[in-house]
Amino acid sequence: MIAHLPSQAAHVDAPTELRAATRDDVSALEQLEARCFDSDRLSRRSFRRLIDSETASLLVAMTEGRLAGYVCVLYRRGTALSRIYSIAVDPDFQGRGIAHALMARSEADALAHGCTHTRLEVRPDNAVAIRFYKGLGYRQFAAVDDYYADHSPALRLEKRIRHPRQETRRSIPFYAQTTDFTCGPASLLMAMAALDSERALERTEELRLWREATTIFMTSGHGGCGPHGLALAAHNRGFGVTLVVNQAGPLFLDSVRDPDKKAVMTLVHEDFERQLATTPVQVQTGALGAADLAGHLEAGRIPLVLISSWRMNGNKAPHWVTVVAADAHCLYVHDPDVGDELEASATDNAWLPIPRAQFERMARFGRQGLRASLIIGPAAI
Repeated sequence: MIAHLPSQAAHVDAPTELRAATRDDVSALEQLEARCFDSDRLSRRSFRRLIDSETASLLVAMTEGRLAGYVCVLYRRGTALSRIYSIAVDPDFQGRGIAHALMARSEADALAHGCTHTRLEVRPDNAVAIRFYKGLGYRQFAAVDDYYADHSPALRLEKRIRHPRQETRRSIPFYAQTTDFTCGPASLLMAMAALDSERALERTEELRLWREATTIFMTSGHGGCGPHGLALAAHNRGFGVTLVVNQAGPLFLDSVRDPDKKAVMTLVHEDFERQLATTPVQVQTGALGAADLAGHLEAGRIPLVLISSWRMNGNKAPHWVTVVAADAHCLYVHDPDVGDELEASATDNAWLPIPRAQFERMARFGRQGLRASLIIGPAAI
């Protein structure tokens, strides 16, 4: 969201004070929100939560003893991404450079957090805001339909704020998983759709892939998908597949306690291995590092990597992501798990920059340090 910005770049007459918001500011923030927005307003509860959050920064601009504006920035754990969630300037203080000062401070704070990119959404018909953002160096990288509460679309803009380096991006569509247990199928869907433009991103296919690739049991609830099942499902759809895993035998057995469940998972794994043995799928023992993954991208192949979600959301669960780009500093992933929090947005999950060293740490799961990658190509690799 953005509101009441000057129609052209204003002289930066810095506010009296830029500081972190406190709970004492909530009433003034709520009044400012009402003055600036007709819809999609942040509530008192939302402001309090953002002020207290460890993954958000809420800055206020104080001018002439009044709260003249604010900017809210969200940080994605385990990544190098920040997101401008909302910015507003009181109409009485237009033309004083407050919006520019808030944005400059937000970018400085993002740099201090180790971020390389900052992103935001804006309505396509908000020409003033689009001109303002582009003047600050933001560029559109995506669009999404039915984004706002009134069902209007949004443009997604991005700015690289640390050490610009050229990166290679191919056209890889984003797809959000529709269940808690289909991150693997959703990640595979994205890779297949990138390699075959006629392949639709559909929930029916997401669930069909899960039925083919599931381990049956894993942690609690429905089982997710292991690398062997996903490799077989990709092969059965005509794609070239290389599976690289650093452990032999059934995987994820320590995630369940029941002996019968362990026995079922073992049978499923052994059946996957027997089927894979009759295919040209390459099964390699080892682990791929960031440089290896970047090399596959350069060669036109798309890696799926198993990570631990602990470093991203605090949950100790195996999770699949699609690696979509690389540069000298970061790997970029599509993370299909958007989540259902109020502030959740696919903007935080598509082309998600993760520093290479951080990715190396998260690309392993469990006490045994399981590492698994699938390399998907258009033909036998």
